[in-house]
Amino acid sequence: MASAYDTTDVPAPRPVSGEVVIRMAGVQKWYDSFHVLKDIELEVHKGERIVICGPSGSGKSTLIRCINQLEKHQKGTITVNGVTIDAHHRHLDQVRRDVGMVQFNLFPHLTVVENCMLAPMRVRGTSKQEARDIAMKYLARVRIPEQADKYPGQLSGGQQQRVAIARSLCMNPKVMLFDEPTSALDPEMVKEVLDTMIGLAEDGMTMLCVTHEMGFAKSVADRVIFMDRGEIVEQATPAEFFTNPRSERTRNFLGQILTH
Repeated sequence: MASAYDTTDVPAPRPVSGEVVIRMAGVQKWYDSFHVLKDIELEVHKGERIVICGPSGSGKSTLIRCINQLEKHQKGTITVNGVTIDAHHRHLDQVRRDVGMVQFNLFPHLTVVENCMLAPMRVRGTSKQEARDIAMKYLARVRIPEQADKYPGQLSGGQQQRVAIARSLCMNPKVMLFDEPTSALDPEMVKEVLDTMIGLAEDGMTMLCVTHEMGFAKSVADRVIFMDRGEIVEQATPAEFFTNPRSERTRNFLGQILTH
């Protein structure tokens, strides 16, 4: 798959905080009889940038959606900033305040700025003026403040995705989740969205991103996780992952994706 980023040079590993902000322990999930997540063990550190990749149906999107409980797991525990969600799914609201999920589903009847104002006003009780100020701050952060009073249908796909990122930032999350953020975009729009994500990473945001953009993984990730058949098969720094994958399943995946 073509990427907007060079895949030849891998930066030296960054020092990562010792503070664990997400811990998944023995997490399992089924869709009826299909075992989609199998005994997931994962720790994510503050400020860490993780890219999750793998073939279709491997469980990678389900994994990140379980973190903020858009998907409910059946066994194991998930802890976010010290708050634990078990199989009874208590404390959901508290966890969701700290975890932003970038979803490509803007409300078409609301303007860009109104899309961004909605959650702070409804969830946090923020005043309309303060919510607008926050929204404009983050629209400027993703470099589209001039689009504030337009409707989503008037924007390009890349602009809409940047609005979706700004909307998540308006809730001041401690963690950002991205599920294939460039998959619905035309190739010329991919780079503008990845550039926005790189900016967030450079600001120190803790990020988990499901993507096939291997150039982005090499350029930005602290750790690359490969999933297959509901399992974390391998995880390593980008340098190790791309130059010396240990698993045959990982080698097969990279052989397919890096030659397309």
